[in-house]
Amino acid sequence: MSEQDSGLRSRLVEVGVEMVAREGAQSLSLREIARRAGVSHGAPRRHFPTHVELLSAIARQGFADLTAEVTETLTRGPADPRAQIRALGRAYLDFALTRRGMFELMFRHDLLRSDRLGLRATSLPLFGTLVDLVTRARPHSEAAPAAVAGALWANLHGIAQLWEWGSLQLAAGTDDVEPLLAAALDAHLGPETR
Repeated sequence: MSEQDSGLRSRLVEVGVEMVAREGAQSLSLREIARRAGVSHGAPRRHFPTHVELLSAIARQGFADLTAEVTETLTRGPADPRAQIRALGRAYLDFALTRRGMFELMFRHDLLRSDRLGLRATSLPLFGTLVDLVTRARPHSEAAPAAVAGALWANLHGIAQLWEWGSLQLAAGTDDVEPLLAAALDAHLGPETR
């Protein structure tokens, strides 16, 4: 791939990321991305033969951004594994609640099912980090760390989704996500000991 082709491919993804941030995932048509990138409506097809492949590339950027945010959070945070899990959970929820369109795109069933560009695999390093932290936080647990991490991830994802819908604030009677995060950690890691 030439430098110019690589630049266009990157530009198309960048435009898609900008669009999803401003207008949501529903705004991502090939024609509109091409128009905003300043290229013909057929140009994206040279790099992304299908709409799903372009959406997958944009979603991969979302996973890369989330992983970078979590990595930065863990690097500057405390060394205690439980505190790191809390920081990871907070970063995940912050991303989900502030970058709603991207979060929805990243977990779109059709994109994950098609696994274009290895989209499913892009979430695995982040999940591996969570498994490692669970292993360190619960070194003598009989439960498999991957199962605990999976349940915790599902819980965090559910909190994010229900929060976005407004259901959780109503049901839990709170406008603060922190008690829900603390409860999820207690449920999956056991109560915090001081």
